[in-house]
Amino acid sequence: MDQQKLRTLVFEKTGVRIDIDDPIFALVALNEAVLAEAVERHVALLDDATADLADQVQALQESGYLGHASNAAARPAALVTAAPGPVQAPAVREKRLMAIAGGAALLCAFVVLAGQALLLRPAPSPVIVAKELTPEQSSALRDGDKLARAVAKLDPKTRAAIAAEMQKP
Repeated sequence: MDQQKLRTLVFEKTGVRIDIDDPIFALVALNEAVLAEAVERHVALLDDATADLADQVQALQESGYLGHASNAAARPAALVTAAPGPVQAPAVREKRLMAIAGGAALLCAFVVLAGQALLLRPAPSPVIVAKELTPEQSSALRDGDKLARAVAKLDPKTRAAIAAEMQKP
């Protein structure tokens, strides 16, 4: 996390200056930690789902439902169909169907990605042009910084009295 870059970004977007010691950076670090933990959880869930899917495919291949089409009698009745036309070898028919399904999946994926690329373009971020400060504003900022340094050097009782006076309308 580049704190200088974040400070500059906040100032450009809001005009608010923040210090490196500002507690907001602790919030950013906390956010990064929570996000990293969530990503790890999701990666673990995806790994588990992938392993389960691989086990199911392996079981189907071992039972003869995938890859080996020679044993049609061992299949459930819902998977056995009578061919109305010329009889093709089951392996050739399954390979052709798998190729068609794979091509359809690739075509659908391409259409979805192309649609997202065309339709979901993010709006360009507005360019914020910082206006020049007037000499009075620059002077007020310098005086405010000097005053803040001077107040920090005072004893706690006087600082509390000044803070109380500043709270009054």
